[in-house]
Amino acid sequence: MKQAEAQSLSEDLTCSICWDLFRDPVMLGCMHHFCRPCITTYWKSIRGPAACPQCRKEFPKKQFQTNYLVAGLVEKVRTNASVASVRNLQKQFKDAMESHQSQKEQLIAMIRKGEEEMSTLKKAGADLRERVCYDFQTLHHFLQVEEAAMLDQLRRDQMDLEHNLECQLEALHTAVQELEQTMGSLRTATSKARNMAPVELPELKSRTNVPAIKGPSIEGLKRKYIAPLQYTLWRKMFKNLKPGPLSLTFDEDTVHPTLQLSRDRTQVVETETMLPYKPNPKRFIQCVNVLAAQGFHTGRHYWEVGVGTKPKWDIGVALETVNRQARVKLCPNNGYWTMRLRNNTEYSAGTQPWTPVHVTTRPVRIGIFVDCEERIVSFYNADDMSLMYSFCNGPRGKAFPFFSTCLSEPGQRAQPIHLLHFLSMAI
Repeated sequence: MKQAEAQSLSEDLTCSICWDLFRDPVMLGCMHHFCRPCITTYWKSIRGPAACPQCRKEFPKKQFQTNYLVAGLVEKVRTNASVASVRNLQKQFKDAMESHQSQKEQLIAMIRKGEEEMSTLKKAGADLRERVCYDFQTLHHFLQVEEAAMLDQLRRDQMDLEHNLECQLEALHTAVQELEQTMGSLRTATSKARNMAPVELPELKSRTNVPAIKGPSIEGLKRKYIAPLQYTLWRKMFKNLKPGPLSLTFDEDTVHPTLQLSRDRTQVVETETMLPYKPNPKRFIQCVNVLAAQGFHTGRHYWEVGVGTKPKWDIGVALETVNRQARVKLCPNNGYWTMRLRNNTEYSAGTQPWTPVHVTTRPVRIGIFVDCEERIVSFYNADDMSLMYSFCNGPRGKAFPFFSTCLSEPGQRAQPIHLLHFLSMAI
């Protein structure tokens, strides 16, 4: 039986007094049906002649007759309703089990993913600890070697001074002994002279080779070792950094015609007019960009850029294959991994869309670190080496340091970007 038909039949077999399926259905003379208990209770509650609760027809006697056909239909409907209820419960149970099974599978998948992430995290943590330990061990080894060498040199310098002083003291003792011998001879001659005896005075010689203690040698030792020791070691350590800061220069073949380079190609600044230039497929035409002359595709590299108080700029890394004749968004999909400044205070990473970067202290120097094997490009506030942003999907293939001065606002003085060189400072 279809659901609509079953619903209609259930309504036809419903008592109009209790609004439930007939219980022991009976039929009145007007052909209306009621439950036997319902109609009996109803007639007891009213005064006057018996009447049909539905059509109000009156009867001389309170009589009704059992309708076995309706009773059979009611029983059948009850049975079907019970079966339908069981089936509905079974369906609900099945749906609930499937839902719970799906949730269980999702939770198990999340657990497996979490366990994999935990395993990856532990491995990454172990690798990072090993790397940090190696870097510090390298520094410790360097300092230990320098300390041993300096202490050994100090020992040798002290031994040389002690040897010189011992020689000087020995010469002085010899001179004293010679003087004492001469003085003894003089005393003997003087005694004989008092006795009026003839005496021959010893020949007196003036000493001209009396050694003198060279006091300034000790002061020289102090001056040599009481020095800015940490600064001296920093200079030596600087040349052993891996990676050490690169001494970059701008590539004049890539510079936009409105950008001017310094003679040593370590400074670039925007100009108001376009400068003469030679056509070159490497040159940026649409945007005020320039690349460094030095590129790389392997290894780890670090350099620093002086941005000062410049109100806006873009710096980072660009693939050698980027389109230099068109204006494109600076994002990894287009071959750029950059950070930018806008409106003097708004820092953001060159993602799509832009990722805002919170900066507590405005940097005047930006440090860029690139690990070609790990494909990492990181930006640091070089003033305190705090991390500003890091890309984990760095370039594949040869890349070059990238710079854009951006266009200055009307009436605003153009400020340069500097490539900072530290190697000359450390030599």
